[in-house]
This record gives sequence, structure tokens and C-alpha cells, in this order.
Amino acid sequence: MIGAMPRSNTNRANLTRYAWISIAAALVTIALKSAAFYLTGSVGLLSDALESLVNLMGGMMALAMLTIAARPADEDHAYGHSKAEYFSSGVEGALILGAALSIGLTAVPRLFRPQALEQVGLGLAVSMVAALINLGVALLLLRVGKKYHSITLEANAHHLLTDVWTSVGVLVGVAAMARSHWLWLDPVVALLVAANILWTGSRILWRSICGLMDLALPAADLATVREVLDVYQKEEIQFHALLTRQAGARKFISMHVLVPGTWTVQRGHELLERIEHDIRAAIPNSTVFTHLESLDDPASWADEMLDRS
Repeated sequence: MIGAMPRSNTNRANLTRYAWISIAAALVTIALKSAAFYLTGSVGLLSDALESLVNLMGGMMALAMLTIAARPADEDHAYGHSKAEYFSSGVEGALILGAALSIGLTAVPRLFRPQALEQVGLGLAVSMVAALINLGVALLLLRVGKKYHSITLEANAHHLLTDVWTSVGVLVGVAAMARSHWLWLDPVVALLVAANILWTGSRILWRSICGLMDLALPAADLATVREVLDVYQKEEIQFHALLTRQAGARKFISMHVLVPGTWTVQRGHELLERIEHDIRAAIPNSTVFTHLESLDDPASWADEMLDRS
């Protein structure tokens, strides 16, 4: 038996507006950080501008994948299109790794040929404005992503937050170099930024891979499902073969429900309807699959394994 897929409490197509906000913020911060690099000549600030370029590409990818993920199920995609969000976060992770490499290639030569910076105060002020814009957009995307279970918006938000911390590190490094006149500080800060970006990109890629590999639901969600089942479980009602997975915002839960063989089909059907309703209420954006079996049939207990041979 398959529980009906409930309507989401929001039209997920509306989430694309937040991708547009991310794109707009990226365009503004690219302009500001490029101006800061032009004014100062700092490779640290250049590395910051390059990361914002990645933000723009990530925002555009997020827009495309959120649009696809919002499409309803069809004959070719019976379980919907929600997995498209993992492509967005995967591509963004790869772009982040590319940005880290570009920063490293730019910064290493400066270690051997340090260069004095110009108009540091103005350049830092411009970069600080860009960092504040990113911070505001990141907090908005993170709140919306968590509320509507969008891995795309969450990945974009974490990337922007990393960009904020990157900007803060660059600002501190450039300011310290301007005061101390240690020219080597600028490329060293850029390399530290590259390392931080590399770490972030790797984490985003790994999360995307786990999603595409149909990883089980988090422990907290599994505990919630078991709490619902505990309400119904008794001597004459048993459960086994509980399987879960997540595809973007959509969560899939399946199980076998065992009842006495003397029950009527109608009685078993009503029980499954109640169980599915309670699980969907406890786990938002979930699709529940249940299979009714007889406690009195030995073949029912052959289904206890996750993969029946």
C-alpha cells in the first residue's frame, strides 16, 4: 500500500526566488571585491573575489535545479524530481574546489615576489560592505533552506557563510600586513583562504554523494518513526523491514506491517491508513509505503531482511 503524497506546505517553485537573491548578491559582491582588489592589488582580496564568482555560478546552478526539483512526478519520474537538488550542491562543491586551486596558483608566486599594497583603507571598506551583504543573504537562505528542507539552499547558505569568514580572514590579514609591512602576509592569507575553501567544497561534495547514494534518514527522523510505530505495536500488530531514504526535500519510508491472518482486508487497510497518516504528520515532506502481511504465514517472516532474495 502506498500512502498518498501530501501537498507541501509551500509551493517549492517559490524557492527559486531565493536563488535569484543569491545571484543578485553574488553580482554585487563580485563588483565590490573586484574594486577592492583593483584599489589595493592584494591577492588576498583577489581570492575573495574569485570565491564570489563561484557563488554566482552556484546560485545559477541552484536556480536551475530548484526549478527542476519543483516539477511534479510524471510517468518517467514516478518519485518526483527532488534529487535534482543534489546535482546543484555537487556542482557547487566542484566549483569551490576549482576556486581553491585558482587562488593557490595566484598566491604562490607572490610568496617569492611580494608586492606592496595601495589604498588599503578604501579597499578594506569596500570588501567589508560585500561581506555584510553575503552575511545577510546567507542567514536568509539558511533559515529558508532548513524550514523547507532544501539541500540546495542550505549548501548555498553554508558556502556564503564560508565566504563571509573568508572575507573576515582576508581583511584581518591585509590590515595586519599594512600595519606591519610584512608583505608575505598577503599571499599566506590567500593560501589559508584556499585551504578553507577546499575543506568546504569537499564537505559539500560528500553530502551530495551521500544523497545520490540513497543514505538513510538521520537518526532523529528514524527515532520519530519508531515512536509512531511504538504507539501501534502490540502482540497482534508487529513491524519489520523498515527502510528509509531521502531525495532532496522528499523523505521515503517503507515497512511491513504484520497483523493476524483472520483480520479482514478492510480492517488492515484502515490500520495502514492511520499509521501512514501519523508518520506523515511527524515527518514533513514524507512519502510512506506500507505492506500488509499475516502474522500466521511463515513467508511473512522471510521478509525481515532489507533485501529479500
